[in-house]
Amino acid sequence: MIKPDKIQIPEIKLFSTILFILFHLQGFTQTKSLLTAHRKYREEIILNMQKVMDPLPERKPLKSSDLQVIDSVNEVNFTRYNILFEVEKNEILPVYLYVPKATGNPKKIPAILVLHETDLLGRKAVDGQGNKANRSHARELAQRGYVVIAPDFPSFGDTENYNFDTDRYASGTMKGIFNHMRCIDLLQSRFDVDTDNIGVLGHSLGGHNSIFLAAMDERIKVAVSSCGWTQLDYYNIGIEAEKRYGGRLGPWAQTRYMPLLMTKYNLDNNKVPFDFNLMISAIAPRAFFSISPIRDANFDYRGVQAGIALIEPVYRKLSALENLQVRYPDDEHDFPLQNRKEAYLFIDKILGHTSRFTEFK
Repeated sequence: MIKPDKIQIPEIKLFSTILFILFHLQGFTQTKSLLTAHRKYREEIILNMQKVMDPLPERKPLKSSDLQVIDSVNEVNFTRYNILFEVEKNEILPVYLYVPKATGNPKKIPAILVLHETDLLGRKAVDGQGNKANRSHARELAQRGYVVIAPDFPSFGDTENYNFDTDRYASGTMKGIFNHMRCIDLLQSRFDVDTDNIGVLGHSLGGHNSIFLAAMDERIKVAVSSCGWTQLDYYNIGIEAEKRYGGRLGPWAQTRYMPLLMTKYNLDNNKVPFDFNLMISAIAPRAFFSISPIRDANFDYRGVQAGIALIEPVYRKLSALENLQVRYPDDEHDFPLQNRKEAYLFIDKILGHTSRFTEFK
């Protein structure tokens, strides 16, 4: 593990500055006042996210007819169900649902939503069906005894032909958030799930989608993001890629993500009303664990350092600094075994879970 260098904090956006000052005012030293103040600013952060992503649609109660089991696979420690989930009328989401086999007296167990990276396999990637190492985290968490749900992100996996131009969302990102909230609805509807202990974990695309979801959905008690973020000031794709995408933030403005970054904000991060430090601050005091390799060409670890320096005072003021964890492995854009183990142990601690199986290769 390489120790990160000391950094200089860049100019902070006005909203971030307000939040930072707020948590240093003497008048907010009482716990109740702090939580009230944090809730207010969390609501503002979410409103600003929706300016870019689209307003969050309302969700209807689940019905048994919303789920269609296509097939199942019987494993040693769990059963994996392949399900078509109608998250809204005419909106079908393919998911894997992993259900651990019962041992001892029946009891409710924690659950994890696992989100895949930018991989054409979609949810099959986190089941270990691809050719990449370090990508079987849905299966690993199921082996550890969690109920796990793993959906396809729109345009990946079995949704490869998803049409963003004809759906009801202004961004693929908001469609993803809505789908992921519906997955939490499904988990909470199950008799075997401890509804107070639900987490989310993802790598790369799944890493920042984990942040988006946890910021907006307080049912998430712990979020893990591997190679999922850096401050927007530090996002750098190189000159040739900038030309291809129309600007430094161009990849974020693709149809499957947030087109309004281009059409409304002209790819100017100084105009964008959110940044990752704010979204992660919105998760506080709930638990957040970041794996941010120092050789990640996608998300500069120095931007993670800058963001963490702004997030730490929020967690500290809420007396929850131990709930904010970050690792900087000497690695590339990957989810290394050692860091997965650390993340799993962190999840176990936060969700009060005793794992059944702990060794992976």
